[in-house]
Amino acid sequence: MLIISLTVGPLLTNCYVVACEKTFEALIIDPGFSEHEGDYFLREIDKRGLHVKYILNTHGHVDHISGNAWVKEATKAKILIHQGDVEMLSDPLKNFSIILGEPLVSPQPDLTLKDGDVLRVGFLEFRVLHTPGHTAGSISLYCRDEKKVFTGDTLFARSIGRTDLPGASYKALMSSIREKLLSLPDETVVYPGHGEETTIGIERKWNPFLR
Repeated sequence: MLIISLTVGPLLTNCYVVACEKTFEALIIDPGFSEHEGDYFLREIDKRGLHVKYILNTHGHVDHISGNAWVKEATKAKILIHQGDVEMLSDPLKNFSIILGEPLVSPQPDLTLKDGDVLRVGFLEFRVLHTPGHTAGSISLYCRDEKKVFTGDTLFARSIGRTDLPGASYKALMSSIREKLLSLPDETVVYPGHGEETTIGIERKWNPFLR
Protein backbone atom coordinates (compact mmCIF):
# COMPACT_ATOMS: atom_id res chain seq x y z
CA MET A 1 0.00 0.00 0.00
CA LEU A 2 1.21 3.45 -0.95
CA ILE A 3 -0.05 6.37 1.16
CA ILE A 4 0.55 9.99 0.22
CA SER A 5 -0.68 12.52 2.79
CA LEU A 6 -0.91 16.27 2.92
CA THR A 7 -2.34 18.63 5.52
CA VAL A 8 -4.50 21.20 3.76
CA GLY A 9 -6.88 24.10 4.25
CA PRO A 10 -7.51 26.52 7.11
CA LEU A 11 -8.62 23.70 9.41
CA LEU A 12 -5.49 21.61 8.73
CA THR A 13 -7.30 18.63 7.29
CA ASN A 14 -5.43 15.45 6.44
CA CYS A 15 -6.02 14.38 2.84
CA TYR A 16 -4.77 10.96 1.72
CA VAL A 17 -4.06 9.28 -1.58
CA VAL A 18 -4.06 5.51 -1.03
CA ALA A 19 -2.89 3.26 -3.85
CA CYS A 20 -2.27 -0.37 -4.71
CA GLU A 21 1.39 -0.62 -5.63
CA LYS A 22 0.75 -3.57 -7.95
CA THR A 23 -2.04 -2.14 -10.12
CA PHE A 24 -1.59 1.63 -9.50
CA GLU A 25 -5.30 2.03 -8.75
CA ALA A 26 -5.92 4.63 -6.06
CA LEU A 27 -8.50 6.45 -4.02
CA ILE A 28 -8.41 9.94 -2.54
CA ILE A 29 -9.76 10.31 0.99
CA ASP A 30 -11.14 13.70 2.08
CA PRO A 31 -9.94 16.18 -0.57
CA GLY A 32 -10.43 19.22 1.65
CA PHE A 33 -8.13 21.44 -0.33
CA SER A 34 -8.20 24.31 -2.75
CA GLU A 35 -7.26 23.74 -6.36
CA HIS A 36 -3.86 25.31 -5.68
CA GLU A 37 -3.12 22.92 -2.82
CA GLY A 38 -4.45 19.99 -4.81
CA ASP A 39 -1.90 20.56 -7.55
CA TYR A 40 0.57 18.69 -5.35
CA PHE A 41 -1.61 15.59 -5.38
CA LEU A 42 -2.14 15.72 -9.12
CA ARG A 43 1.60 15.97 -9.67
CA GLU A 44 2.21 12.99 -7.38
CA ILE A 45 -0.56 11.02 -9.06
CA ASP A 46 0.81 11.75 -12.52
CA LYS A 47 4.41 11.14 -11.47
CA ARG A 48 3.56 7.73 -10.05
CA GLY A 49 1.20 6.76 -12.87
CA LEU A 50 -1.77 6.30 -10.54
CA HIS A 51 -5.37 5.87 -11.71
CA VAL A 52 -7.81 7.38 -9.20
CA LYS A 53 -10.88 5.18 -8.94
CA TYR A 54 -12.70 6.81 -6.01
CA ILE A 55 -12.97 10.09 -4.14
CA LEU A 56 -14.14 9.15 -0.66
CA ASN A 57 -15.55 11.61 1.87
CA THR A 58 -15.46 10.33 5.45
CA HIS A 59 -18.19 12.89 6.18
CA GLY A 60 -19.79 15.96 4.66
CA HIS A 61 -18.09 18.95 6.32
CA VAL A 62 -16.52 21.51 3.99
CA ASP A 63 -12.94 20.82 5.08
CA HIS A 64 -13.33 17.25 3.81
CA ILE A 65 -15.25 17.85 0.56
CA SER A 66 -14.07 21.18 -0.87
CA GLY A 67 -11.91 19.54 -3.55
CA ASN A 68 -14.57 17.10 -4.77
CA ALA A 69 -15.60 18.99 -7.90
CA TRP A 70 -12.27 19.74 -9.47
CA VAL A 71 -10.70 16.41 -8.46
CA LYS A 72 -13.60 14.61 -10.10
CA GLU A 73 -13.17 16.73 -13.21
CA ALA A 74 -9.43 16.05 -13.30
CA THR A 75 -9.56 12.31 -12.60
CA LYS A 76 -13.10 11.18 -13.58
CA ALA A 77 -13.21 9.27 -10.29
CA LYS A 78 -16.46 8.40 -8.50
CA ILE A 79 -17.47 10.39 -5.42
CA LEU A 80 -18.45 8.21 -2.45
CA ILE A 81 -20.08 9.22 0.84
CA HIS A 82 -22.34 7.56 3.39
CA GLN A 83 -26.01 7.94 2.60
CA GLY A 84 -26.52 9.76 5.90
CA ASP A 85 -24.40 12.75 4.81
CA VAL A 86 -25.52 13.11 1.19
CA GLU A 87 -27.55 16.27 1.86
CA MET A 88 -24.47 18.01 3.24
CA LEU A 89 -22.81 17.99 -0.18
CA SER A 90 -25.38 20.34 -1.68
CA ASP A 91 -26.24 22.47 1.37
CA PRO A 92 -23.67 25.18 2.33
CA LEU A 93 -25.40 25.60 5.68
CA LYS A 94 -25.15 21.92 6.58
CA ASN A 95 -21.57 21.50 5.33
CA PHE A 96 -20.59 24.75 7.16
CA SER A 97 -18.99 26.36 4.12
CA ILE A 98 -21.32 29.34 4.51
CA ILE A 99 -19.80 29.99 7.93
CA LEU A 100 -16.36 30.34 6.32
CA GLY A 101 -17.75 32.91 3.90
CA GLU A 102 -17.40 30.76 0.77
CA PRO A 103 -20.60 28.76 0.19
CA LEU A 104 -19.72 25.47 -1.47
CA VAL A 105 -21.83 22.91 -3.30
CA SER A 106 -20.19 19.61 -4.17
CA PRO A 107 -21.25 17.35 -7.02
CA GLN A 108 -23.64 14.65 -5.89
CA PRO A 109 -22.15 11.24 -5.10
CA ASP A 110 -21.87 8.58 -7.75
CA LEU A 111 -22.34 5.94 -5.05
CA THR A 112 -23.64 6.08 -1.48
CA LEU A 113 -22.17 3.83 1.18
CA LYS A 114 -23.47 1.89 4.14
CA ASP A 115 -21.92 -0.11 6.95
CA GLY A 116 -20.22 -3.28 5.76
CA ASP A 117 -19.73 -2.21 2.15
CA VAL A 118 -16.45 -3.36 0.61
CA LEU A 119 -14.38 -1.22 -1.74
CA ARG A 120 -11.65 -2.74 -3.88
CA VAL A 121 -8.77 -0.66 -5.14
CA GLY A 122 -6.48 -2.92 -7.10
CA PHE A 123 -5.63 -5.78 -4.73
CA LEU A 124 -6.51 -3.70 -1.68
CA GLU A 125 -9.81 -4.36 0.07
CA PHE A 126 -11.42 -1.77 2.34
CA ARG A 127 -14.44 -2.28 4.60
CA VAL A 128 -16.73 0.63 5.32
CA LEU A 129 -17.41 1.12 9.04
CA HIS A 130 -20.34 3.41 9.79
CA THR A 131 -19.08 5.46 12.73
CA PRO A 132 -21.72 8.14 13.39
CA GLY A 133 -21.37 10.78 16.06
CA HIS A 134 -19.41 13.65 14.53
CA THR A 135 -22.03 13.55 11.78
CA ALA A 136 -24.86 11.13 11.14
CA GLY A 137 -23.07 9.65 8.13
CA SER A 138 -19.47 9.60 9.33
CA ILE A 139 -17.52 6.56 8.20
CA SER A 140 -14.14 4.97 8.77
CA LEU A 141 -12.35 2.90 6.14
CA TYR A 142 -10.56 -0.24 7.30
CA CYS A 143 -8.02 -2.35 5.42
CA ARG A 144 -7.57 -5.54 7.43
CA ASP A 145 -4.70 -6.98 5.38
CA GLU A 146 -2.63 -3.81 5.78
CA LYS A 147 -3.82 -3.17 9.37
CA LYS A 148 -4.76 0.43 8.67
CA VAL A 149 -7.90 2.47 9.30
CA PHE A 150 -8.83 5.96 8.11
CA THR A 151 -11.08 7.47 10.76
CA GLY A 152 -12.02 10.93 9.48
CA ASP A 153 -13.13 13.07 12.43
CA THR A 154 -14.25 10.19 14.62
CA LEU A 155 -11.00 9.28 16.39
CA PHE A 156 -7.82 11.33 16.74
CA ALA A 157 -4.52 10.82 18.52
CA ARG A 158 -5.43 11.31 22.21
CA SER A 159 -8.74 12.88 21.27
CA ILE A 160 -12.14 12.35 19.63
CA GLY A 161 -14.29 14.21 17.12
CA ARG A 162 -16.36 17.23 18.06
CA THR A 163 -19.95 16.62 19.09
CA ASP A 164 -21.01 20.22 19.73
CA LEU A 165 -22.06 20.77 16.11
CA PRO A 166 -25.54 20.41 14.58
CA GLY A 167 -26.30 16.78 13.83
CA ALA A 168 -23.59 15.46 16.15
CA SER A 169 -24.06 13.09 19.09
CA TYR A 170 -21.57 12.34 21.86
CA LYS A 171 -23.39 9.12 22.74
CA ALA A 172 -23.29 7.91 19.13
CA LEU A 173 -19.63 8.89 18.75
CA MET A 174 -18.52 6.98 21.84
CA SER A 175 -20.55 3.98 20.76
CA SER A 176 -18.93 4.09 17.31
CA ILE A 177 -15.44 4.25 18.77
CA ARG A 178 -15.95 1.51 21.34
CA GLU A 179 -17.94 -0.89 19.17
CA LYS A 180 -16.37 -0.35 15.74
CA LEU A 181 -12.85 1.02 16.20
CA LEU A 182 -11.70 -0.46 19.49
CA SER A 183 -12.73 -3.87 18.17
CA LEU A 184 -9.86 -3.65 15.69
CA PRO A 185 -6.43 -5.14 16.53
CA ASP A 186 -4.18 -2.96 18.69
CA GLU A 187 -1.52 -2.77 15.98
CA THR A 188 -3.94 -1.16 13.52
CA VAL A 189 -2.52 2.19 12.40
CA VAL A 190 -5.01 5.06 12.62
CA TYR A 191 -4.94 7.78 9.96
CA PRO A 192 -7.21 10.55 11.30
CA GLY A 193 -8.81 13.52 9.58
CA HIS A 194 -6.69 15.93 11.62
CA GLY A 195 -3.43 15.57 13.53
CA GLU A 196 -0.84 12.84 13.73
CA GLU A 197 -1.09 9.10 13.13
CA THR A 198 -1.60 6.76 16.05
CA THR A 199 -2.65 3.15 16.68
CA ILE A 200 -5.73 1.53 18.13
CA GLY A 201 -3.62 0.12 20.98
CA ILE A 202 -2.20 3.51 21.91
CA GLU A 203 -5.64 5.10 21.94
CA ARG A 204 -7.10 2.24 23.94
CA LYS A 205 -4.44 2.82 26.59
CA TRP A 206 -3.80 6.54 26.56
CA ASN A 207 -6.77 8.41 25.06
CA PRO A 208 -8.30 10.29 28.03
CA PHE A 209 -11.78 10.18 26.45
CA LEU A 210 -11.73 6.38 26.34
CA ARG A 211 -10.70 5.55 29.88
